[in-house]
Amino acid sequence: MIGLLQRVSQASVTVDGAAVGAIGTGLLVLVCAERGDREKEADALLAKLLGCRVFPDAAGKMNRSVADVQGGLLLVPQFTLAADTRSGTRPSFTPAASPADGLRLFDHFVRRAREKHPEVATGQFGADMKVSLTNDGPVTFWLQVKAPLAQ
Repeated sequence: MIGLLQRVSQASVTVDGAAVGAIGTGLLVLVCAERGDREKEADALLAKLLGCRVFPDAAGKMNRSVADVQGGLLLVPQFTLAADTRSGTRPSFTPAASPADGLRLFDHFVRRAREKHPEVATGQFGADMKVSLTNDGPVTFWLQVKAPLAQ
């Protein structure tokens, strides 16, 4: 599983001109399931992002998590994070999970996030989304939890 975290002062997602999710201060997280990922990887990624200390403390050091600052989470599915761009000029999406597995894992990720965090908004899986944000800092981190190799 891959999570691209962006610390934001605001972020929103629209589909067909209608707002489907929005937050104020918090984290916009682009979420991608890769082939072989399971709920275990989704849970590990969620634990990492909830504990990630990317918000400043009183001294200005990144020592506070999204929970510490009572920030929102905006979770947006984005399979293109798994793109293989090592050769040629057209990305290959072979590393991404199948649409069915991606949807299942994204739904699991959202469900678990809502169990652990009070403010969770989402994008819409499979939709043509327009994402708007004000990146605070800018602060952006790539988190990845790899599934064990198939034996």
